[in-house]
Amino acid sequence: MDKKIGPQNKTSSRSTSEKALRINLDEKKYGTIVEIGAGQEVARQFFLAGAAAGTIAKTMSAYDMIFSDAIYGVQEDRRYVSKARVTAMMEQEFDLVLDRVGDSRSKSSRYFSYAATVAAKSFNRDNECHAWCGVRIQMYPGAEPSDIIVHVRMRDDNAEAQQEALGVLGVNLIYAAYYYFENPKLMIDSLTDNMKENRIEIDSIDFQGPYFEDIDNRAINLHLIRSWKTRGIMFAPDGTVAVPADVLYKKNVLTIRGSFRPVTNLNVDMIEQAKKSFAELESVNLKNTIAIAEISLNDLKGNDNNVPEADIVQRVQLLNLLGYTVMISDYTRYFSLRAYFRQYTKLQIGIVVGMINMKQIFDEDSYRGVEGGILEGFGKLFPDNTCLFIYPELDSDGEISDFDDVKVPDHLRFLYRHLIENGFISGIDCGHKDLLTIYSREILKQLSSGRGDWENFLPEGVADEIVKHKLFGFKEAK
Repeated sequence: MDKKIGPQNKTSSRSTSEKALRINLDEKKYGTIVEIGAGQEVARQFFLAGAAAGTIAKTMSAYDMIFSDAIYGVQEDRRYVSKARVTAMMEQEFDLVLDRVGDSRSKSSRYFSYAATVAAKSFNRDNECHAWCGVRIQMYPGAEPSDIIVHVRMRDDNAEAQQEALGVLGVNLIYAAYYYFENPKLMIDSLTDNMKENRIEIDSIDFQGPYFEDIDNRAINLHLIRSWKTRGIMFAPDGTVAVPADVLYKKNVLTIRGSFRPVTNLNVDMIEQAKKSFAELESVNLKNTIAIAEISLNDLKGNDNNVPEADIVQRVQLLNLLGYTVMISDYTRYFSLRAYFRQYTKLQIGIVVGMINMKQIFDEDSYRGVEGGILEGFGKLFPDNTCLFIYPELDSDGEISDFDDVKVPDHLRFLYRHLIENGFISGIDCGHKDLLTIYSREILKQLSSGRGDWENFLPEGVADEIVKHKLFGFKEAK
């Protein structure tokens, strides 16, 4: 079964009102709340709880773009619902509260500024409903502030419900920053407290500042998947956490799933050969195409493999070195992966698979729990602008075996031919037959013995990175 996005990890028995009241009653916690685009829902929660005068110095909502620009400046991307804008809001408001009350309040005060910029459900159009929310906070009196910023997609179908959900999220974020700051995973778990399933998705979180300088944002973002806040996390080639909507919007998407432990010349050839075939499709322009290396956290039965975050980060690091965008997901079936991409783009989707993957795709046991079985699975995989590219392998005689040689159950052979003849499945070449003898598992076995021939099977620079950082158990030979 597919996971649901929601608050499965219960972290607190406190209601939203109780969280807000606890903060309100602590005279040492003081700050501002500014919200653009979805009402004053976070501030409202604190006022409803009572005693808010002890906590909130100011609330504000600058809806008009001219007013907003006058207060917070114009960001380089000129976008209003963006990370740059919410950062500018936090910085401006935090500096103001220190400047205006820092000398008059108790020296034991810990100041904060909460900011949110939101694109809620529009009255007359079908827009992307999302928000950037952040809190800048002192972890102890007089400290340099640290930031926590999240990107949120709202799932409710009306603006009122979306606003209400963001009000709960905002209280949870401020509360977590004050009371769970020593445990970032607990902070993430708590963000959907007191919220029903599937109301919001959190697809990125960023910890910055002196208190969080030891946090690897790549690793901590993986916990968003394991705490069921999202189904996938994306990393840009520079290693930063990326928002999927920004990466995929109106793009052709070519993706390859693998373990990439480590990434090999075979993996690179698969994606590069697929690019050539992808570019031959009439609707595809490679200048508007993104190639994504995808790693699933799950096994073939949909269970988490429990791979440590540090291990996943090492793979991301090497793929980024080669210039690839990387996606980590908890998807097991390819049709679910395709549906994820389809949320953001209506253009062509290409999925690169090996021969062994095709055998799994045609294994009817893989569709247990899917009401319509394999036919429903294929209906979800190939409804529009989606195709599979099959990379060859060596047969038992050491000869190249391609997509025409895939053995499927007899009663599915006509279905397989139908998919080929209608362009849903096509074969791709390999750059050189020797590539088909490269196996990541064999390379891993050699890493504990130091440098060696295994380096020849990896793309340029990858072996040096493994040696330099002693990745995947590499040890210098004695």
